[in-house]
Amino acid sequence: MPEISLFFGIRISMYYDDHNPPHIHAEYGEHVALIDIHDACVIKGSLPSRQLKLVLAWCVMYQDELMQNWELAKRHVPLLNIPPMERK
Repeated sequence: MPEISLFFGIRISMYYDDHNPPHIHAEYGEHVALIDIHDACVIKGSLPSRQLKLVLAWCVMYQDELMQNWELAKRHVPLLNIPPMERK
C-alpha cells in the first residue's frame, strides 16, 4: 500500500486494487480509518478526534490530487506524493 503523505504521525496511503467509493487509508498508532475523498468523512474505522480533524481538513484541501491518485491507482501506475499538512 503506497504511502502518499505523512504528517503529525499520521500515515496516508492508498491501495492499487481498492473498492469504491474513492477513499484513503489514514493510520495513527493503532487507529485506522478509511476516509471518503468526495465527502471527507469516515467510511470505516476511527482516529482520535484531533487527528481526524487534521485528516479531514487535509482531504478537502487536496481533494483534486487525491482523485488524481485514485485514477492512477486504478491504472496501476505510481502514485504521486501529496504535501503534508503543515503547522501554522
